[in-house]
Amino acid sequence: MTSLSVLRKQLRIQRRQLNRFQQRQAEQRCLQHLRTLPEFQSAQRIGLYLHAFGEVSTKAIIWTCLKQGKKVYLPVICNMNQQLRWVKINAGQYRQQRFSRHHLGMQQPMTNQSWPVSHLDLLIMPLLACDSQGMRLGMGGGFYDRTLAQAAYQPFRLGLAHEFQYLNQQLPVRVWDQALNALITPKALRRFKIN
Repeated sequence: MTSLSVLRKQLRIQRRQLNRFQQRQAEQRCLQHLRTLPEFQSAQRIGLYLHAFGEVSTKAIIWTCLKQGKKVYLPVICNMNQQLRWVKINAGQYRQQRFSRHHLGMQQPMTNQSWPVSHLDLLIMPLLACDSQGMRLGMGGGFYDRTLAQAAYQPFRLGLAHEFQYLNQQLPVRVWDQALNALITPKALRRFKIN
């Protein structure tokens, strides 16, 4: 079994090597799968992320949500407890890219008003890897795991990834790790049985 740090490094490199066409194709195929998901169809408050490190692009998903009248929320890191809070954005804010760059490299909305993850119906998360049990390997900061572990109510947790990020091997599970309910890749929509 490859160590998690080596695995993270390999997957980051592989993700960055995808060209624009491959990224666009992945985005469109993932969106097609997402549209068939009942939890997406019924969700009104959707937590998403702004892609920044080679993840599957969320641009088409964000525009689809906004056009369907769904409310889109983006994460901000709360410096006090290192958990994520969720900020509602509208089409104008997204079009004008009114975001600030966090010192970890991702963009986040600028606002004072934010909500806990329990406010969301559906949470679409980035990841570096996901195994056959729905365990998610993130970038290493633990923000999503920490946030979900403390949540009063859990939204439906959906991972978004390239096909090579889905692993047939099992990832080591740590006490704080939070599993996904489902994973979408360009190739498939997979559901997981989680406790």
